[in-house]
Amino acid sequence: MRIHMRMSDIIDACITSFDVPCRLVLPLLVLVAGLPLPVVAETCAAPNPAELKSLRHAVDAEPLQPRAIARVHTEGTLPHQGIWDQSLAAERDWPLMLNLARLYRAEHRPDDLKRAEALLTAWAVTYRPSYNPIDETGLDAMIDAYRLLDTDLDPKTRSAVSSFLKTLGNGYLTRLENDLNPAKGSWINNWTSHRVKLAALTAFALHDPAMIQRAKMAFIAQINRNIGPEGETVDFRQRDALHYVVYDLEPLVRVAVAAKEQGMNWYGLKGASGGDLEKALAWLKPYAMGEKTHLEFVHSTVPFDAARRKAGVKGFEGLWQPKRALRLYRMAAMLDPRYQPIVDQLGGRKECFIR
Repeated sequence: MRIHMRMSDIIDACITSFDVPCRLVLPLLVLVAGLPLPVVAETCAAPNPAELKSLRHAVDAEPLQPRAIARVHTEGTLPHQGIWDQSLAAERDWPLMLNLARLYRAEHRPDDLKRAEALLTAWAVTYRPSYNPIDETGLDAMIDAYRLLDTDLDPKTRSAVSSFLKTLGNGYLTRLENDLNPAKGSWINNWTSHRVKLAALTAFALHDPAMIQRAKMAFIAQINRNIGPEGETVDFRQRDALHYVVYDLEPLVRVAVAAKEQGMNWYGLKGASGGDLEKALAWLKPYAMGEKTHLEFVHSTVPFDAARRKAGVKGFEGLWQPKRALRLYRMAAMLDPRYQPIVDQLGGRKECFIR
């Protein structure tokens, strides 16, 4: 009997077991297949059966038809204003794509791949980037789905999505390089951290060296503008809220994790002022550990924060809750194991997938 295995299945098996023979043969398999060398994070845990069951339940609860629209917009709007409701409904497709990709990588069910391809194609041909990173930050799930499925995708789907991602990534890079306005707060705070995230993740997903180098320069520039020599971020000075410190650092740490997966150390990159991600995470650590507390948004300079507090939007008043830093430090622990005790205290665990 002849047994057929796809090259990606062989590589996946090596990654799962990662015993001595696989350590030796994996690079050769990758070269023969013409695939990028995957990074094996031995300290991570793959999704366990309970998590896979949860993923299956989540995708089964969503409609089969894509909900792609040409534009989403929620930034600066209160619930139910403008296209807020329509945008949130459509954006449910983004994590759905990623969940289907994760399930396919784990179980290789053709229906999961087919459904993911339908979603990816629908958004690639329908959506028109606005380059508002707060509206579009969730597109990282689409980027991740494309990266996970990669050569398993139908050629037409792969071509459509890669073309879309090139437009998205290059558009953000061009704006990061040419549209910087230091006098405008959003050009140096979390708003631009999310621009850097989308640009960098797209560059990595496309395996484009020129884009990656441009993204690296944008990453360093944001570290320099955003993180002070003691680790305090611009966002804390603007908003007087740890909510926005976390929201600012998450995309930058996410980029550093993606860079590590490509064999590059962006976590150690410093700005000209001496600030870096390690200092920023250390600055936040006492609050995440519960050693310090903070009353949120009391001295915010942004009027919209007061509007949201008045409208009763959750999280815009009262004491900051350390649990809100769990995702950030889960990612940070992938870069530096010294952060794992924070994850443990906040109720997390080691894992490769950060969603």
